[in-house]
Order: sequence, then structure tokens, then C-alpha cells
Amino acid sequence: MSGQKKEGKMRIRAFPQMMDQKYVDDILELLRNAIREIQKKNNSGLSFEELYRNAYTLVLHKQGKRLYTTLREVIQSHLVAEVRVTVLDSLHGNFLEALSMAWTDHQTAMVMIRDILMYMDRVYVQQNEEVNVYDLGLLLFRDEVVHHTTVREHLRRTLLEMVLMERKGEMADRRAVNNACKMLMALGISKRDVYEDDFEKPFLRESREFFRMESQRLLEDNSASVYLKRVERRIAEEGERAQHFLDPSTESRITKVVEDELIKYHMETIVEMEHSGVVHMLKTRKVEDLSCMYKLFSRVEGGLACMVRCMSGHLRETGRALVLEEGASGGDAPGRNAGAFVQALLDLRDTYNRFLVESFSSDQQFKNAIASDFEFFVNLNDRSPEYLSLFIDEMLKKGVKGHSEQEVEIILDKCIMLFRFLQDKDVFERYYKQHLARRLLLNKSVSDDFEKSMISKLKTECGCQFTSKLEGMFKDIALSNTTMEKFKEYLQTSSMSLDGVDLSVRVLTMGYWPTQSITAPCAVPPVAQATFDIFRKFYLRQYSGRQLTLQTHMVLQCVLLQHILATKASISHLESLTTLSYLYVQCLSH
Repeated sequence: MSGQKKEGKMRIRAFPQMMDQKYVDDILELLRNAIREIQKKNNSGLSFEELYRNAYTLVLHKQGKRLYTTLREVIQSHLVAEVRVTVLDSLHGNFLEALSMAWTDHQTAMVMIRDILMYMDRVYVQQNEEVNVYDLGLLLFRDEVVHHTTVREHLRRTLLEMVLMERKGEMADRRAVNNACKMLMALGISKRDVYEDDFEKPFLRESREFFRMESQRLLEDNSASVYLKRVERRIAEEGERAQHFLDPSTESRITKVVEDELIKYHMETIVEMEHSGVVHMLKTRKVEDLSCMYKLFSRVEGGLACMVRCMSGHLRETGRALVLEEGASGGDAPGRNAGAFVQALLDLRDTYNRFLVESFSSDQQFKNAIASDFEFFVNLNDRSPEYLSLFIDEMLKKGVKGHSEQEVEIILDKCIMLFRFLQDKDVFERYYKQHLARRLLLNKSVSDDFEKSMISKLKTECGCQFTSKLEGMFKDIALSNTTMEKFKEYLQTSSMSLDGVDLSVRVLTMGYWPTQSITAPCAVPPVAQATFDIFRKFYLRQYSGRQLTLQTHMVLQCVLLQHILATKASISHLESLTTLSYLYVQCLSH
């Protein structure tokens, strides 16, 4: 053993600076034969260590160029004389299988050859900027086998036919096609050019024509809903095929072709299909179909804009019809139509809000369009601010009965949503102030909490200045209640008597409350006037420097009382009725 090691060391050191030509030729022949045996799969008897050492010797003694040239010649000769012939013989048989086997064998052989010539790779190849051993083998396989005119064309046609078979639902050898695609990618050596030129580009061209024809056939034979489901399925199939059948990088490219041919070039046609397009889906509440269309159209440029235009046109037409219907049935008594009109708007908004959330994924384009459309037709009706205020008035007076607090808040939120669409918000404020005044003065509101919640929502929308007077009205009522409690305590501790009059006074701050022109002054009976005078003295002692003005025109009871006095009894007779209790609200302003 020690003798062998010593002999080995002496042999390396004995290499002359200039190798004998015959010695070089012998080593090259040895390596040439070894490479051929590897290519024939007869490598079991080879000593890879010895072969490596001989290749090392040649490179060490400046024979790298001859070794590299010899390698090229041997590989090229084998590919032309053996591999290409075998592949050509299989053109009318198991072509893909034969090509795949030849490719696999060549790769295996090149790995072994690379190991033998590793030193040449590290020294000669790098110093001279040559292609490394393994890549050289790939390039030669590409040029001599795959890019042989007959093989190249047959490979392309075979792969395209396999894909077409799959698309038609027929069985195709996926594994063979996938191996061929992997081979083409590998032959590009970190690039896609071989795969693109030999397969992908013609594949995409033929696919475009295939889907162009398919789109025409599907549009002629199907409704929009069915067509969209077929498109959805096609996109999924092509993506799956690219991932497991072709090269995964093709997925985005073939998907783009499908999207263009089945969606982009037919957007208007699909959207406007009679009895099945967007308008039909909206009318029949086809939430899932609209969602499918949204997902598909979002894939192509301009797709969502096309949907938005169609949806918006239909929504405006629907809203305009709603407004015209209200106008045709309207009159001088807005209360009769206000509830139905506003409820119809709320129902329409609920419908499109469902579309927005469930079909359009709350997409901002659709959200903006819906808001713009509602603003358009809500303001076609000049009485929309008044109607909305009346609707809220009815809800806060009696409409909230039977609803939970959460349900009431939802209704109020929907009203605020309509309020946002109003262009004349100051008109709404005027009506809301009038309606709120009636509710507060006549104790018609079912809940102060709901009243305050509504004002809070308005404040959030428009700021403090918008609701300052509304909040002031509430403060006046609260202070009036406190004042009346003190007044009753005062009556109990004094000798004052209201002669059986049930007095309720609301002290209102000028500027907070709506002003009304007095068309028919209310004649206050002496009994009521006397009670007011008692209250006036009490109040001014509490708040010196203030002035009180009786505002009898602000309450409906005044009209009723005036009617009773004029038709049923004289004032003196009413004063003599000790059992009479006047239900009379006196409104004072200061």
C-alpha cells in the first residue's frame, strides 16, 4: 500500500513540462473511449478516479483546448449518429417517449462526464470563458437533436395536438408532454427562449384562435350566466393545465389569452345581452351571477367600468321612474306620499347595497357610482328633503314601536344615508326643525334617546353648527321641565291658585325654534291668561332681566280651544265650570 502511494506521488512529479505528443494523444483517446462508453451506458468497468487524473494531467500541461475540442466532437458525433437517428425512427411511434428517454440518458451521461472533467471546468473553461461541460452537452443536444428541422416541427405539432386533445376532453399523455416542456426549459440554460420559440409562442397563437372560435359559439348558444360559468371553468382548466401539463410560467400567458378572447373582446355583448345581461341580473336579483361577472370582468382592463356603466344606467332609470311615480300621485298633502316615497328609496338602496357587498366586493367604483346615481334621482324631487324629514318624524313618533333599539338605529342610519344624497341639506334642516318642534312641544316623541341619537348622527355628518339649534331645542325642553317642577313647588307653598287649570309651560329661546307667521291670532281666555300671569311673575323672579312673550300660535291645541270657545260656550260660562281642566300648552319665548 505504501509503495503504491509513493509510486503515485513520483508519477505526478515526473510529468515533464512539455508532454510527449504521443502521450497526449493516448490520454485523449483514453478519455474519448471512456466518454463513448458512458454514452452507451457501459460505464461499470470505468475507473472515474483514473479518468479524472488523466484529464487533470492534460489541463495541467496546457492541453485544455484539445481536451475541450475532443469532448465537443465526441458528444456531437454520438448525438448525430445515435440519438438523432433513434428519435427520427420514432416519429410515427412513441415519439415523445423516445425523445424523453434520449434526453434523460443524455443528462445522466453529461453528469458523469462533468465529474470526470471537473478540473477542466474549473480552470480551462473559466479562464477562456467557454461554456461549461454540462451546458455544452445541453447546447449540442438542442442543436443536433431537438432543433433538427424534422424533430423540431414534429415535436411542436405533437405537443399542440396533445393540448387540443385535452381541451376537447380526450385523454392525453400528460407526463410525456410535461417532460418535453421541462426539456425545452432546460435547453434554454436559465432562459425561456427555447421553450418560447419551440412551443409557447405557437401554443399561444393556436390557443387564441381556438378561444376566438369558442367564444362565438358559446355566445350564440348560451345566456350570459351560462357563458360566464363556462369562461370561469375555462380559466381554471387552462391554469391547471399550465401548472401540471406545461411549464408553470405559461399560466399567466395562457390566462391572458383566455381573458382577452372570452371576456375583453366581448364585454359589451355580455353585459347587454337581452334577458340575461346585467340589467336582467339586477332586476331578478341574480347576486351570484353578478358576482361571477364581477370576478371575471375585474381580470380585464375596462371590464369593471363596462359593468358600472350598465348598472348605473339601469339604476338611474329605476330611480327616475320612482320619482316620476311619486310626482304623478302627489298633491298638496306630502305626508301621504312621504312614507311610501322614502321607503321605496330605502328599499332600493338596500337592494343595491346587497349587490355592492355580495356581488361587487364593496368595490369603490361601484360604491361611487351607486352614490352618484342616488344623488341624481333623489334630487330630481324638490320635496325629497321634506319627505325625508316627514319619514323620520313618523318613525320617531310611532314607527319605532315593535322594533328593538338596534333595529331603530339601523333605520336611522339608513335615513342618514339618504340625507347624504340631498343637495339642499339646509331645506332638510328647516323641515326637520319644524317637525322636531312639534314632537317636543306636543310630547309626541316616543324616545328622547332616539331623538338624541338622530341629532348625533346629523352632527357627525354636518358638524356642530348644523345641529346647534336642534340641541338648543332639547335644552329648552329640559330646562322647561325643571322650571315647571319648581313652579309646582312654588304653588304648593304659596296661596296662589290656578283655578283648576292644568298648566304646562315651555320656555323657548328665540333663535333655536322655527318661526312662523301668525295668520289668525289666538284669543287666550281670561282663565288661561291669569295662569300665565302667575307663571310670568314666578319666572321673572327666578330670571330677572328676561322677557317672556306668549307664543300661542306654536301649538295646535290653541286652535281646538279657540273653536270650543266660539261654538259651545261663553267665556264666563267656562270660567264658572270648576271641574274644567284646560289642557293648554303655553309657549313662551325669551
